[in-house]
Amino acid sequence: MNLPNALTLSRIFIVPLLVVVLLTPVSENWLGVPQYVLGVAIFVAAALTDYFDGKIARSRKQVSKLGKLLDPIADKLLISAALISLVEHQLAPAWAVVIIVGREFAVTGLRSIAATDGVIISASRMGKFKMVAQVVTVGLLILSISPAGGLPHVSNFGRPFPAIQFWTVPELRLAWSHFTGPEHTSWTDWQVLLYTAGRAMLWVVVISSMFSMYGYFRAFFSGVIRREKPAKTATAPAIQYHEQ
Repeated sequence: MNLPNALTLSRIFIVPLLVVVLLTPVSENWLGVPQYVLGVAIFVAAALTDYFDGKIARSRKQVSKLGKLLDPIADKLLISAALISLVEHQLAPAWAVVIIVGREFAVTGLRSIAATDGVIISASRMGKFKMVAQVVTVGLLILSISPAGGLPHVSNFGRPFPAIQFWTVPELRLAWSHFTGPEHTSWTDWQVLLYTAGRAMLWVVVISSMFSMYGYFRAFFSGVIRREKPAKTATAPAIQYHEQ
C-alpha cells in the first residue's frame, strides 16, 4: 500500500457518499448547501484523485500491477454511480448510460482475463480522452440539477438531444435571449445552458466509448489470443504422437 493506491481506494470510498448526496436531500437539509454544489464538489474531488494518483505513482516510481488494475475499477465505479444518479434526476437518457456502463463492464472483463495470463492492458489515449470527457459531462449535468429537486429545466428529456438543431429547444432559446437581451439572467438560465452543453458532451462520451472499446478489444486479441497460439502449436506434436 502506497500513496497512489491509497488515493485510488479513497475514490472508491467516495462513491457511496456521492450517491447519497445526489439522490437524497441530505446536503440541503443538514448542511444548507444546494445539492448540485456539494455534488459537483465531491465529484470533482474524486476525479482529481484519478489525476494525482497516476502522477505521483510515476514521479515516485511506484507504478504497480495493483494500481493498474484498481485505478480503472475506481474510475468506472465513480462514473457509473454518477451517471445512474443523473438518470434518476432525469438529466441523462438511460440508453446512453447503458452504452457507457456496458462498455465499462466489457473492458473491465477483458482486462481481468488478460491479467490472469500476465498481460496488463494499460489505459489507451482514447480511453483517457473518454475519461476526461466523462468528467466534464457529468460535472455539467450535476450543475444543472434543479435546486428544488424537481424535473429538469428543459422539456425535451427522454428524446435524443438535438445537438445539431439545439435552437429547437424552447427553454434554450428563452435562456439565450436573456443573455443577449436586456432581461436579467438567472441561475435557471445558466442551468439550461449547462444542461445543453452536458447533453451535447454526452454524445462525445458515447462515441469515444465505442472507439476506445474497439482499441481495448484489439489489444486483448493481440496480447492474449496470439500469445496462446504458440503454446497450442507447441503441444500439438506431443498430442499427435500420443494418439499414434
